[in-house]
Amino acid sequence: MIARGTRAMGGVAAAAVAVGVTQLLAVFVGPRSDARTAAGSAVIDLTPGPVKEWAIQTFAMADKLVLSILVLVVIALVAAATAAFETRRFPIGSIAIVVAGVAGCAAVLSRSGANVLDIVPVVVGTVCGVAVLRLLTSGRWTDATPVSDDGPDRGRRLSLVTLGFLAGGAILGVGGGVLSRARSSVSGDRSAFALPRADVAAPPVPATVQPQGVALPSFVTSNADFYRIDTALSVPQLSREQWQLRIHGMVDREITYRFADLERFDVVEKVVTLACVSNPVGGDLIGNATWTGYRVRDLLAEAGIQADADMVLSKSIDGFTAGTPVDALSDDRDSLLAVGMNGQPLPTEHGYPARLVVPGLYGYVSATKWVVDLEVTRFDRAEAYWTRLGWSPRGPIKTQSRVDVPRSGQDVTSGQVTFGGVAWAQNRGVRSVEVRIDSPDSQGDWQRADLGASYSNDTWRLWSFPWRAASTGPHTITVRATDNTGAVQTSELADPVPDGATGWHSVSFSVT
Repeated sequence: MIARGTRAMGGVAAAAVAVGVTQLLAVFVGPRSDARTAAGSAVIDLTPGPVKEWAIQTFAMADKLVLSILVLVVIALVAAATAAFETRRFPIGSIAIVVAGVAGCAAVLSRSGANVLDIVPVVVGTVCGVAVLRLLTSGRWTDATPVSDDGPDRGRRLSLVTLGFLAGGAILGVGGGVLSRARSSVSGDRSAFALPRADVAAPPVPATVQPQGVALPSFVTSNADFYRIDTALSVPQLSREQWQLRIHGMVDREITYRFADLERFDVVEKVVTLACVSNPVGGDLIGNATWTGYRVRDLLAEAGIQADADMVLSKSIDGFTAGTPVDALSDDRDSLLAVGMNGQPLPTEHGYPARLVVPGLYGYVSATKWVVDLEVTRFDRAEAYWTRLGWSPRGPIKTQSRVDVPRSGQDVTSGQVTFGGVAWAQNRGVRSVEVRIDSPDSQGDWQRADLGASYSNDTWRLWSFPWRAASTGPHTITVRATDNTGAVQTSELADPVPDGATGWHSVSFSVT
């Protein structure tokens, strides 16, 4: 009789083989057959909005890695728990693997463009998993026939075989992942792409945008440091040859653009600060970059927008959607179909080969990456991905500011110091920044901070504040901004849901 612990380990090994075989075969069938990505994406889609927001707040840009690990852990735990009771008459573990396989097939078929052929890797992997579990839990490993002292230790042999299957499944899975990335990668396509020369170049960034004497974020955020929040568990790999942008819906004529078709439009270079609606007060889910692309309004003009349309539903190659007001895509803010970021082709994780960049709106209603479809419609006829989950249909960026220096809990040496941070109010611009140190209940001790030069209303503004640290002990610095309309950043605390966080950012520090 095989012990339950040994059977449980056999279940984990069988699950590893099932997942590994599925992952490897998916390399040859196609990216839509990747059950791991399909299952993870299904989990993301089915997760309630508040739970997603909690995950973003808790794990930030590591949320997808955490989800991938969690999925594998759950698979292992379920396989172990069910396989512990696996017998010839009651194949509970085998049934669990089959159920998981059916769920995997359903997840694969739920992906846009998937067909029956795409479930072949899952079916084969499921069969292999069941076969391995039946083999490891069969009575042949614990035959009651006596053996000599020199005979094989069958329990030990079973353990070694189990570990062998476990290692084999892991190797197949890792190998399949590596091969899949290598076969589908568009890195070569991206490397061969030379950004078009800008017809309308962005004004040079003056050195005076960066305050002196304080270590603040760079005015332009590097591609490597730019935040990434999206719903893509696996970064889509879409080449320029494969890419096309369909514009349809409430238009005079439907148009589909290929990449070469964009050459007849003006190339525009524009510096724009993007912010995520999930950015908490004082958070870092915000970045400023130089974007190169084509005016969306020029693309829409050829299609002809009907007068009663008020929303454009943009769609990514992976199925994500965002609803953007027509006005934001057709007015003089120059929203872009961007193909470049900071003088380079878009990084794949930031939307290569094309994405939307809309000044003044949170990304959940505007910043669609890997964009392939623009449906001109109305807010009362269509709902976007995050709107269905409870977020506001329109997402104008709120006036906000942040303290970067000092850091929370930092010790500051007494004497002359310089604090600083950033402020933003995209599409309106920042007029002033004020800070106060201590006196949390006072309304009369705000002091003007020094501002770096204003580049444009669509970019953040860096600020600094010189202060003489005379009184040792704990202190608190608080910041607020005023935008160019005269609106002062509100002190009212609000969570990111449904339309962005509000409140003043405060940092506690000590003078030593």
